[in-house]
Formats: sequence, structure tokens, C-alpha cells
Amino acid sequence: MPYRTIIFDFDGTLADTLEETRRIYNLLATEYSLRQVSVEELPGLRNFSLMELLDHLGIPKRRVPTLLSRGTAMMRSDITRLPLIPGMGEIIPEMRSRARSFGVLTSNAEENVDLFLKAHGLREHFDFISSTSRLTGKSGHLRAIRKTFSLHEEEMLYVGDEIRDIKASKKAGIAMAAVTWGFNSAESLAAQSPAHVIHSPGELLKLIPAS
Repeated sequence: MPYRTIIFDFDGTLADTLEETRRIYNLLATEYSLRQVSVEELPGLRNFSLMELLDHLGIPKRRVPTLLSRGTAMMRSDITRLPLIPGMGEIIPEMRSRARSFGVLTSNAEENVDLFLKAHGLREHFDFISSTSRLTGKSGHLRAIRKTFSLHEEEMLYVGDEIRDIKASKKAGIAMAAVTWGFNSAESLAAQSPAHVIHSPGELLKLIPAS
């Protein structure tokens, strides 16, 4: 059965937010007495799962909701100036024409995503933006989207860039296209056996045949 609803992660998948996220995290790290992250260590961190990353940085789980909330709020002032992942602007209109519904599921704030997509002239292509305030809360949202659109699991595709996205998709019984241009490395993503490993935006079009 072809994919009919395509759901994108935001940070690292649609938007190139890695450096901005690092900058904001380092500001918060100073305030909360956490270790900062240098540009040089980013390649090594790309192999870490979420729990491994939190442990490596010494971030208590109880701090995560506060850091996430404050970080997304701090990102808002610069969100319209952040770059779109190269190539995504060209394929999104074509992908949308082949799908029944299109959306975003993110740990970022809905307002941030809305502002970003409008700034890049892409908001009209997306039917919904869904946000979870928990870094590990995406599986429930994927199931809710399935019920909202009365879909079978095999009709849905989640497109994301992290190990936690793959785990959420599997928990929800939904196929995952893991993109290698975001946070986690291609090797760490492939090790989780997603349905698809995507190395360039153009490859996403092959997953949704033209009718």
C-alpha cells in the first residue's frame, strides 16, 4: 500500500538548526552548570542515542522539559533566519502533490515551525503541525495522527533524523525514513533498521510514486 500521509520531523530534517541549537544549549548550560558542547565534538555526538547523549552531557532527565521549553522559546527570535535543508524546498511541493496529507511532528514549538515554514514559502503544503513537549513522546502523537486521518499504519511515513524518531515510529507501527543529513550519523541510524535510509532529499520522492 503506498504512503498517503507523510509526516516530517523538523529540527535537522526540514530545518538546519544544529548550530543554533548548540548555541542556545551552551547558553543554558552555563546557567544550569552543565558541560558545554564544542563544534569539534559534534561529529562524535552524532553516534549517540538520546539517553547516551543526556548521560554524556550530565543532563538529569528532570531538567529536560525545562531545557526544551526554554530552548524553543529562545530559538523563536531567530527562527525565520535559519536555513532550510538544501534540496527540501524543491521536493516538498512535488511530494505534497503525491500525498493525501502532509504534516510535521516535532519536539520544537508549533509557533516556531509555523514561522519557519512561512518564511521559506512552504506553509501552504502542510495540513498540520503537531508538537510534543517530551523528547520521547512522539509514538503517541503518531498514533493520534493515524486515528485523526483514519489511516492504516502502512499508509503513513515518518521522516526524521534521529535514533529516537526510529524508535517512536516502530513503537507506533509506522514506517520510518531516516535521513542522514541531520543529527544522528548514517551508521547509527542504519543500526536501528528503519524502513528506509535516505542520503539526499531527492531520494524521498522515490518513496512516493506519482499517481
